Order: sequence, then structure tokens, then C-alpha cells
Amino acid sequence: MVQTLSAKEARRIALAAQGFGRPRPDAPARRHLLSTIDSLGVVQIDSVNVVSRSHYLPFFSRLGAYDRALLEDLAWGRKPALAEYWAHEASLTPLATHPLLRWRMQDALDGVGVWKNVSAFLRSHADFIDKALATVAERGPLAASELELGAKGEGGWWGWSEGKRAMECLFWTGRLTTATRRGTFERVYGLPERVLPKAIVETPTPDRAQACRELLRISARAMGVATERDLRDYFRLGVTDAREGVAALVADGTLQPVAVKGWDRPAYLWPDARRPRAIKARALLSPFDNLIWFRERTERLFGVRVRLEIYTPAHKRTHGYYVLPFLQDEAITARVDLKADRKAGRLLVLAAHAEPDADGETAARLAEELSLMASWLGLSGVDVRPSGDLAPSLGSIVGKPT
Repeated sequence: MVQTLSAKEARRIALAAQGFGRPRPDAPARRHLLSTIDSLGVVQIDSVNVVSRSHYLPFFSRLGAYDRALLEDLAWGRKPALAEYWAHEASLTPLATHPLLRWRMQDALDGVGVWKNVSAFLRSHADFIDKALATVAERGPLAASELELGAKGEGGWWGWSEGKRAMECLFWTGRLTTATRRGTFERVYGLPERVLPKAIVETPTPDRAQACRELLRISARAMGVATERDLRDYFRLGVTDAREGVAALVADGTLQPVAVKGWDRPAYLWPDARRPRAIKARALLSPFDNLIWFRERTERLFGVRVRLEIYTPAHKRTHGYYVLPFLQDEAITARVDLKADRKAGRLLVLAAHAEPDADGETAARLAEELSLMASWLGLSGVDVRPSGDLAPSLGSIVGKPT
């Protein structure tokens, strides 16, 4: 018989799998960051720096105030422990995951699906691509701005300079990788055999089915309990790849079919998932955090509709430009539109909204997390603007609304 989980049980399993519910370390170290990304499997990169670039935030949400230089060294230091590629979106993954994505690099080379423009550019600029690759081989890691080849562009895919498009195409097809990132977040491209550890470069390439099964296994462990669509979205797999992979993992006992009350489709449990009786947590979540990046799953787990409004005209936004939901124990109880005013040295709460699960402790616990975030970002404190139903009580705790 298929086991049935309550909605609360499923939520707690999901939160525990994502690293919530454990005490934060007093002094987060390199090993804590490695453990976090190992359990998550992948962390999405995003360059928007209104608060902090998104890939720094999942570690803060789970570990508290850590040294961001630790992540930079893990990802882009001289001996990286992470690799950068298109996993969920542009992402950081453990090095061992990189060979599991070679089929996607081959898709880019072949122009499969969303990669049509990449393949077309490679074919139409073959000589130029060879020159770009040879230049990196000769000169070492280079940013696209340092590649003195081709016409200049004006922004966007077709407005990029030819050099930028060449470097990106070579990155997407795996012939180049990210050697480092510079202060402006500019990607510096290098040859994989000179950037990645020899053991990773020489790892045999698994076939597509084997790689997808392993990516689904990573996803299942990271989510604890999930539907097929949840599992598919984690590494953005195709429908057929996911369906066949899930079936194979069920057949060999890696995944356990379950039913979750209130979910309208079958789910799959990671058999070793922790099943806490309660979750104690306090975290501001990046809009690109693994816990909430698949909006359908977020609504199913928490009963909260989360939408990214960066690209929505200002007058049509409901909650704000860069909005972080607030996780309070087992519920999303608030959301805040934040901005780091680095010139003034203040973390600005442009709007603060309560969710239906908010309680009498929400404002105080949110204020604690905002103050911790401000300190972590090197800001002197928090200012609350009088926008949103939670702003008055929040402002009375962290400071007079401005």
C-alpha cells in the first residue's frame, strides 16, 4: 500500500531536507558551506545586487552570518570546490555534478531545444570560434571584454559583442568553463582542463539516462518529498528524461511512492529523509532560493503565492521589486521588499507585508533576522518605510519608520 503523508509532515520533511530546523553554527566555516551545497545539490546564481547577489543568500538563510569570501574561494578561487554551469539556471554545483551535465553541453552543441541560437552561431562563426578558443589557450583565462576579436554589441543576446557570444557559446557547450569572477561579477573563461581538477575532467561521461537518474536522485534527496514535476524542475530536465528516470528510481527502490494529503498528484519520498516532529527556523529567503524557486511547489507546501516582480512595471507590483519571503518555523509568515543602501550604510525595508500565518511573534523575529542581515552585509542598521500592513509593528522594533 502507498503510504500517505499529511501536508504538515510533507512540509517538515521538505524543510529538513533543505537544511532548515538545525541550529546555525556559531562560526560558519568552509565545511559548513560545503555541507550546505552538498545537501542542496545546486545553488542558483543571479547577478541582481539590490540586497546581495542571490547565490550568497541561501547560505545566509541556513547558516547565518558567514564570510562571503569563503563562498567566493570555493566557487572561483585557485582550487575551486564548486563548478559553474546551467544546472537549474546559471548555477553553482559540487564538482562531481559537472560531468552529469555533459549531455546538456552536447545539446547546446547540437542546437537541441532552447540551444538553437547557440548551435547556429557556432556554425556560422566557426573560424571566429576557433580563434576565440585558441586565444584563451594561448593567453590563459580571459573575460569577454579582453577578447579583442569581432564587432562590438549593444547588450542582449543579439546585441552582445561577437566576442561575448563566442565565449558564452563555448561555455554552454563545455569547451570553456568559468575560471573566476571579478568584482563586477564579470565571468572569466578558461579551458576546463586547466580550471577543473584532473579527476573531474577525466571522469567518464555517463550516458544521458544514467546522468538524469543521478540528477533526479540529487533532487529527491534535496527536496525530501516531491512530485515528478518538482523533481524535473530542480535541474530543468525534459519530461521524457524525468519520467523515465523517476520510474527507474522507483523500480530500484531509490524513491518511495507516497500520497500527500491535499496534493493533486503522486509524490515520491526520499527513504532516508529526516521526519522531524517540528521545525524551528528563522530565515529570509532569496526569491531564487531552492526552497521556493518552483512557485507551484511553494504554493502547495506553504499556501503562499510567490511571484518575482522585478520585471513587472512598478505601478503593477503587489509586494515590491526585490521581495524576500520570511520563513518562521514551518510557515512563510511575511515578505519584505529590501534594498541595501550601501552609500548610507542602511538596509531599507521598502515594504513589509504579513501573510495569513503571521502571529504575535512575527514582527519581532523578522526584526532579528533583518538586523542580522544588515550586520552580515556590513550595514549599520535597518530602516523601515511605512508601506505594508506589517511595517508599523516592524518599524517600532528596529527603528522609527522613515
